Amino acid sequence: MILYVDIDNTITNTTGCDYENAQPIQDRINRINKLFDEGNTIIYWTARGSGSGKQYFELTYNQLKQWGAKFHELRMGKPIFDMFIDDKAFNSEFYFT
Repeated sequence: MILYVDIDNTITNTTGCDYENAQPIQDRINRINKLFDEGNTIIYWTARGSGSGKQYFELTYNQLKQWGAKFHELRMGKPIFDMFIDDKAFNSEFYFT
C-alpha cells in the first residue's frame, strides 16, 4: 500500500507556521513507522511553504530524521485547503484514536 501522510498537526503539534518549533507526536510517528516496517510505502506530503514560497525541505527532512520517522519520500507543494474530500482519506484525529 502507498500512504501519503501529512506532517503538521498530524504527526506533530505545530502552531501556525512555526515549523522550527514543531513538536513530534511520537506515538503517531511510531504507528506510521510500523506501517513502513510492514512493507508499506510511506510518503510524507506537506504544504510547508506552499503559501509563502519559502523552502522548508531541508528543515522538514532533518526533523523527520531526528524524530526517527521512517519514510520513502518527502514531498513538498501540497496545496493549501480547508477541507479535503476523497474516498480514501482519513481524518488524523479519527485515525490515531
